[in-house]
Amino acid sequence: MVKLFRSWDVDQGWLLPVSVHELVPPGHLAHFVRDTVREALDLSAILDMYDEDRGFPPYHPGMMVALLLYGYSRGLYSSRQLARACEERVDVMAVTGLNRPDFRTIAAFRKRHLSALSELFVQVLRLCRKAGLVQFGHVAVDGTKLKANASRRKAMSYGRMKTVEPALAAEVDGWLAWADEIDATEDREHGLERRGDEMPSWMADKQRRLEAIRAAKAALEAEAADPPDPDDESGPGVSSGMRWQGRPLRGDAGRPPDRAQKNFTDPDSRILPTRDGFIQGYNGQIAVDAAHQIIVAHRLVTTSADYRALVPLVDDISTHLGRKPREVSGDAGFATEANLTAMKERRVKPYLPPGRARHGEAHAAGRRRLTKTPMMSEMAETLQRAGRRSRYRLRKQVVEPVFGQIKQARGFRQFLLRGLDQVRAEWAMICTTHNLLKLAQNRL
Repeated sequence: MVKLFRSWDVDQGWLLPVSVHELVPPGHLAHFVRDTVREALDLSAILDMYDEDRGFPPYHPGMMVALLLYGYSRGLYSSRQLARACEERVDVMAVTGLNRPDFRTIAAFRKRHLSALSELFVQVLRLCRKAGLVQFGHVAVDGTKLKANASRRKAMSYGRMKTVEPALAAEVDGWLAWADEIDATEDREHGLERRGDEMPSWMADKQRRLEAIRAAKAALEAEAADPPDPDDESGPGVSSGMRWQGRPLRGDAGRPPDRAQKNFTDPDSRILPTRDGFIQGYNGQIAVDAAHQIIVAHRLVTTSADYRALVPLVDDISTHLGRKPREVSGDAGFATEANLTAMKERRVKPYLPPGRARHGEAHAAGRRRLTKTPMMSEMAETLQRAGRRSRYRLRKQVVEPVFGQIKQARGFRQFLLRGLDQVRAEWAMICTTHNLLKLAQNRL
């Protein structure tokens, strides 16, 4: 007896075209993201930029926004990955409606509308609140280090700049003098019609490297002459190696210290310590609501310290949603007298341990003396009395899994963009995608 099989005729044409709604099953995330962008998000900030009647019609901005958000939710971050997915993955086709923008178009759209894309965070956050996913009960804050789109080996210290610059300049000058001598000889031998002065590629690279070193050296010297405010985190701030244990460092004659560094690829990024060593990167900070792990506020800085983030994150929650949380928890890096005072003024109950927690203890004051910091001393006693029942225990189970979902599950460990403003917008998009996925889990 011959077994019958289902037909497998790849050359068979379709009498009626397939609908994008049939590419993936009902209830799929692709349908949710596409419909949310079409029906629930205000894209006027992007749409209003298209006021030119002439030219070939561009791809619909709503489709491009949906493509970026869905791609980010599936761990597709680069424009080339997204363009390839438009051609190969049916779930992405269900989002784009079978449109196939190339990677240059995707990259240009993201670059042009980066600010407007970052502002979608608040819209998605308010959708999460409307769905009942934000309870304002307990909020946990923390920061995580992410690599910049730059190698740590592409940074150079000021001390090495002082050594490399004259040597490289001498090499460049020597080649130019040799080229002039050859030109003069060839002019005598062959006449003035032959050029012979073209700069070889290896020489052009050395010239560009010399210019980059001089520019970075000048930037460090300008920073040493007029140092930025270390407490101002609105800009890139102090360069790596310009301060040590909170004190500014200076070299001879007021110049930068030899250990000061500047990265040639992304000058705004900084050398940051992590558990696995040092990275060239940024510090992404978030506040997460305990009810459903919704990111209710975010920020990104170039410093490794987190204590300055507490007040801005809590204030941003009130700005975005018109209401402050009842409780906030954070690790020892957030525990300062000023932060505890600020939370008391805002009537938010803090759980910030004054010292690194030891194994088997809810908190530890460690070796820090708290006699001159009454708020810190009171916090230490509060956490000690509560023991294992302290609300501080919620911190790790609220905010740490969010970083795991972003970095491990969706594979975002390094920024694609460069420069502080662009990286901040990219971090906002990552946080928006996280909340969109939480909203989808609640709706689907």
